[in-house]
Amino acid sequence: MKGTITSLPPTAGFGLRHPHVLDVISRPPAIDWVEVHTENYMVPGGPRLRQLDAIRERFDLSFHGVGLSLGSVDEPDREHLTRIRDLVCRYRPAALSDHIAWVRAPAQVGGASLNDLLPLPCTEEAVDTLARNIRIFQDATGCQVMVENPSMYAAFAGAELDHADFVSETVRRAGCGLLLDVNNIHVSAHNLGFDARDYLARMPFDAVGEIHLAGHAERADAGGTLLIDDHGSRVRDSVWTLYDQALAATGAVPTLVEWDTEIPELEVLLAEVRTAQSRLDALRPGARTAS
Repeated sequence: MKGTITSLPPTAGFGLRHPHVLDVISRPPAIDWVEVHTENYMVPGGPRLRQLDAIRERFDLSFHGVGLSLGSVDEPDREHLTRIRDLVCRYRPAALSDHIAWVRAPAQVGGASLNDLLPLPCTEEAVDTLARNIRIFQDATGCQVMVENPSMYAAFAGAELDHADFVSETVRRAGCGLLLDVNNIHVSAHNLGFDARDYLARMPFDAVGEIHLAGHAERADAGGTLLIDDHGSRVRDSVWTLYDQALAATGAVPTLVEWDTEIPELEVLLAEVRTAQSRLDALRPGARTAS
């Protein structure tokens, strides 16, 4: 995969989670690829890897990580990187990615791992740290990786960059690809009060190797309504509209439907995949109508 963002086909797939694994192996759906969370398969052997072996025989794989903590001031954990590299060597995934986020406290304060993807301040220092860690990730795995734009719930004081510029500059300095999460843009725009369409229009479309779609939840209180990126429902109409805008700029690119909480029957998930595929099918192959 070295030298290219992804070798995934420009079709729609879904995030494969444990409740659907056996069904997908025994009755493979008519799709080309699935995405799995990298850390779920960082084991030396056993039934989990045997299942992934069977899945790899039928589908292309996208490995999507949540544990490297690319935004941490410390460099990525070398043991973690070695285990990812071992998976890459065994399965030769068509795509490899992680997040613009941090999940681990600095070593000088204990290095505790946190069960969430935490946001970063939009500063030059944060961009430099991210770019350094992404380059380490790429060098360790021999792959050009993608990083995913985050969902946001509050703005940091002292920002030096607009968030869209923060994402774009990170991708540029690291020399990596962008995993464009359209739902995250919608969630963040609502929560922080910016224009989602303007943010999307300023993404580095030539670096986009994959798009994510998902549902989100609403939490209302006296202060208003907060959107939560919980991946627990169907894709909202507002997100489909943003997806159409993204495709107008990228052309047909691999598109993933995520559903991680309140996981439904497989057919419900596949219906969302078919909706994404219908939009991809409507595009003239390779067409780009914006930049």
